[in-house]
Amino acid sequence: MPAARLPHPYRPEADAAAAALAALGGTLDWPAVLARARPWIAAVRARPAPFWALESLLREYPISSSEGLALMRLAEALLRVPDAETAIALTADQLGRADFEADEGASAGPHRRLAQLSASAIALSKRFLPESAGPGDSPPGLLQRLGARTVVAATVRAIQLLGRQFVLGRTIAEAQAAADAARRGSAALRYSYDMLGEGARTERDAQRYLASYADALAAIAAAAPAALRAQDDGPRRCDGISIKLSALYARYEEAQRERVFAELLPRVQALVDQAAQANLNLTIDAEESDRLELSLALFEALASHIAARHPRWQGFGLAVQAYQTRALAVVDEVARIAAAHGLRFMVRLVKGAYWDGEIKRAQEAGLPGYPVYTHKAHTDLSYLACAARLLGHRERLYAQFATHNAGTLAALLQLAQAVGAEGSFELQRLHGMGEGVYREVLADAATAGVPCRVYAPVGEHRDLLAYLVRRLLENGANSSFVHQLADETVDAEALLASPLAVATAPALALPPALYGPQRANSIGADLACAEMRAPLQAAVAATRLQAVPLADAAEAGAAMARLQAGFEAWAARPLAERAAVLRRAADALQQRLPEFCGLLVKEAHKTLGDAVAEVREAIDFCRYYAAQAELRLADQTLPGPTGESNVLRLRGRGVFVCISPWNFPLAIFAGQVVAALVAGNAVAAKPAEQTPLVALRFVALLLEAGVPADALQCLHGPGETVGAALVADARTAGVCFTGSTQVARLIHRALAAKDGPIVPLIAETGGLNAMVVDSSALPEQVVDAVVQSAFRSAGQRCSALRLLCVHEAVADGLVEMLQGALALWRLGDPAELATDVGPVIDDAACAALERQVQRLRRQARLLGEAPLPAGPAVPRLVAPIAFEIGRIDELREEIFGPVLHVVRWGPGQRGEGAAHDVAAVVQQINALGYGLTLGVHTRIDSRARRIAEAARVGNVYVNRNMIGAVVGVQPFGGEGLSGTGPKAGGPHYLLRLCTEQTLTINTAAAGGNAELLAEFGLPAGR
Repeated sequence: MPAARLPHPYRPEADAAAAALAALGGTLDWPAVLARARPWIAAVRARPAPFWALESLLREYPISSSEGLALMRLAEALLRVPDAETAIALTADQLGRADFEADEGASAGPHRRLAQLSASAIALSKRFLPESAGPGDSPPGLLQRLGARTVVAATVRAIQLLGRQFVLGRTIAEAQAAADAARRGSAALRYSYDMLGEGARTERDAQRYLASYADALAAIAAAAPAALRAQDDGPRRCDGISIKLSALYARYEEAQRERVFAELLPRVQALVDQAAQANLNLTIDAEESDRLELSLALFEALASHIAARHPRWQGFGLAVQAYQTRALAVVDEVARIAAAHGLRFMVRLVKGAYWDGEIKRAQEAGLPGYPVYTHKAHTDLSYLACAARLLGHRERLYAQFATHNAGTLAALLQLAQAVGAEGSFELQRLHGMGEGVYREVLADAATAGVPCRVYAPVGEHRDLLAYLVRRLLENGANSSFVHQLADETVDAEALLASPLAVATAPALALPPALYGPQRANSIGADLACAEMRAPLQAAVAATRLQAVPLADAAEAGAAMARLQAGFEAWAARPLAERAAVLRRAADALQQRLPEFCGLLVKEAHKTLGDAVAEVREAIDFCRYYAAQAELRLADQTLPGPTGESNVLRLRGRGVFVCISPWNFPLAIFAGQVVAALVAGNAVAAKPAEQTPLVALRFVALLLEAGVPADALQCLHGPGETVGAALVADARTAGVCFTGSTQVARLIHRALAAKDGPIVPLIAETGGLNAMVVDSSALPEQVVDAVVQSAFRSAGQRCSALRLLCVHEAVADGLVEMLQGALALWRLGDPAELATDVGPVIDDAACAALERQVQRLRRQARLLGEAPLPAGPAVPRLVAPIAFEIGRIDELREEIFGPVLHVVRWGPGQRGEGAAHDVAAVVQQINALGYGLTLGVHTRIDSRARRIAEAARVGNVYVNRNMIGAVVGVQPFGGEGLSGTGPKAGGPHYLLRLCTEQTLTINTAAAGGNAELLAEFGLPAGR
């Protein structure tokens, strides 16, 4: 395991901010910063940017407004929509979200008339869009249909014009021509070209990006004067490129470290050689925090290569994100690498581009903290500390300060003057942003001669979407300098407030406190962090499975007798005590997370990531049901007439039988058992035959936490004998079951056939789960969601995607991307971090899946499959595979494994049963009879809502994957053939486990209502 180069990524924010403040050493004079920056702000406001510039757009249509959000959503999606019908629906949906009617007083900005004119044009255009009509209006006629197409065409053109503000050129040649034109007004400008594109999803994507980078380098070299490139400082004086490592390799992640060095490293070395031979600059862009250690390891490998082949080259660079709490350490590590190899690097210091994603990832994974600062002022402080450190390392690092913040720029100049480093750095800005600020800064006599490099995106307008929206979100945030600069109500002192202070508490609740004081969030592990991964891997290596004795029907009967005898005492325990037992169990399970992960990997063949998620879910069940019990099961006083009290009480039913499956042998087992226990029931728990050990260990943990042995019994044995005996037992007061629909029916019939009370059944069964994709969806986002939903956990989730319904206009491209993504998935031993898909549960499941796949190979069209591994065989591996079928109703049975069915829909589909529109797709999905999960990918918000309303399913997921329901956040359960409800992990689950009793007492029986008379009776003496 490689040693960590950097501090722990989740250390307290205040500690990191304090270290940044200490690194500045009190060298900054902030009043002097204010004095220098204030005139720049005044000049920018006196000469505002043109109407189409970012600052102006953010003023007129801030992203916090419905109008700004609608325009941003259109910019993100419209250019990629290939069919007119969807384009019209998208435009109507987004423009219909907001009121663009011109208001004479709405805009007080410098472009008031233009803003009002554009708002009037948009408002008028909306009238030609079909979905803006009222519910009683007639269907759109020919004029309106033609008008709608005209509106869409005009909107597309407007977005293309908007794109030109942020993209320098569609090709490198076009971009160079634009750069040369800009240089005629400012000869000191330099450019770093970024060939547009997000991370690759396929090898074909990666090769395309690699070719675009190589072509750009060749074009830049051809345009740069040979004499300039021959000088040692040529890389600083010439244009260059920025590359994104995730664009050059689709599996650029810590888990695939071996493949990264085998496949990605040679690609980057080739680009490095090309840049070095031409003496140009090449900078590696920054990415998410979980790739940071891997990026530095790759960076040092490249440094070793450069030292051996190009020791005089000074054009190799790296971007550092100041919003990461480890930024200062990154600067020092890059300087160390430079010194160790005798090199000098460029370092682009930025504030960061994925803040919201980093926050969400930490919250979802239950990490102990955030890898980024939550206070914007802390990011600004960190930026200045990193800048000072870069200037201190100027013999080894050439600083490139990328910022649009006038206060930061003034502080940078002060820091450089303090150490005599005025000529050892450059400034950078984004193309299309911050031009007003830089116009003033570079015109200042004190900054004369400071070079400025423009970070310039290059690519087709449809490829700019993700980039454009990211820039809009960053710079349109209420706290951003660019946004506030356009707002003249924010005075200069507030805009230039000093960041030289440390807030003791984070601005956001830490992930463990995500759910507030009601319950703690379970704590997970970042598997990209070696320190957090090590105890889990050690536990897996140390885990040894042992045989669990089988019970029989006689033992089942004896257990039920013991549980019936113990029920009354457990039910009589105060509710607070039962809830406390669950919380103790949750805390113990949290402490023993590595141990249970080891069991899940070895017994259930879970990958390490799936194992961590499952232990966390079990912890969440314990804490959630404890909180829900105290909230919902306590006695409730009901209103009634005077002289009477009415109380509703909820009590345990008796002995509940909990039968759980092997695919979630801890989480589902725990959820059923602890819910029944906290509701006051005794529990007979029968785990799946394949996974008894993890269940037995959890029962032992519950007993240690305080559950009496006569309130909980675990019986391992076949469903046909032990399970059947438990269900048929006369003492059974209720059954919780998760498994197949067929077995659920058998249990239902057995319960119905019994004499005595009617016994409730809570059943959660499988599903023919579908995902509906229209042509407005982002293909990369869809493919990510599909491979996770269909193939993670070897497809052995009841929520897994089985049927992908794709609009015909985008189906070919989406299938091609899915094929490429599948080809890069790795099958193997689940104990290995690099494994994406481990074995299926047992030989019987493997054989059944192989038969089903062979049938599909004969009856359907093979689209793609993941390769089986070479080398020593891992038993029971079933390769993730996708087939295309002709109609939705061809899917008649659930295939419980990594098998995906794809069907096309749209007006061009022919034949009986073809779905021509999204309403027909949903109707046909409903007709399958199952109703567990549904995925929807669309940028048309009203369409997503209509699908959700029409779908007969328990869980609908929009624009994300459709697995991994979180306790208390996405209560899980279906309808129809997918189960009975209520939803597990939801507010209604515990109620089904209880009986209700109303206690009414006539408090006035003994002579009248004393309390009423005391409060409202006649005065004494009357």
